[in-house]
Amino acid sequence: MRAVVVMILLLLPVAIPASAGTAAKILVVGDSLSAAYGIEQRRGWVALLQRRLDRRGIDYAVVNASITGDTTRGGLARLPAALERERPAILVIALGGNDGLRGFAPAQTRGNLARMIALGREAGARVLLLGVRLPENYGRAFGEKFHRVYRELADEFGVALVPFFLEGVAETRDLMQADGIHPGAAAQPRILQNVWEGLEPMLRLPAQATAVTTRPQP
Repeated sequence: MRAVVVMILLLLPVAIPASAGTAAKILVVGDSLSAAYGIEQRRGWVALLQRRLDRRGIDYAVVNASITGDTTRGGLARLPAALERERPAILVIALGGNDGLRGFAPAQTRGNLARMIALGREAGARVLLLGVRLPENYGRAFGEKFHRVYRELADEFGVALVPFFLEGVAETRDLMQADGIHPGAAAQPRILQNVWEGLEPMLRLPAQATAVTTRPQP
């Protein structure tokens, strides 16, 4: 009898809130900075973004496709499948930090990010690019050349840009984990606010974004 009851329950449809299936999606493709490395997932900025949207009654579902250690090459390789699967209205690209830390040529990073932007727009998504900066010990010239990639891509493709999404975090020791690279839990609300400066205007747009560049305020 018990087996019969279990079988009946398995055959019943699972109730899913209407918003889960109908909400437009925000797809975040990033690395450990967006994957909540070293902290609870629920305290990461991507999870905080979903809660902010819910509190404000903004009908978007956030999908976090960030992988610790990922590079722009890795992100580019897995992006087509993610776009096909999720069909996002907004694509947030938060990659490049590991490229810089591994000494990859900025031109290589630029090419990968450019292709990701193009794929996102071809799929009908508005694109938000999150810029990163390298630690000073990687050399000022290399660091500036690397960081300039994000501005150049935003100008070329006319996509929204947050120039440095760890603004106010990376330079504040108390907000970083012991490794000095990954933000701690206390930093995540600030990161969310930085991202929100670029994302919030896009939530109101009915079509692909025109050029929007934001510089987060303290």
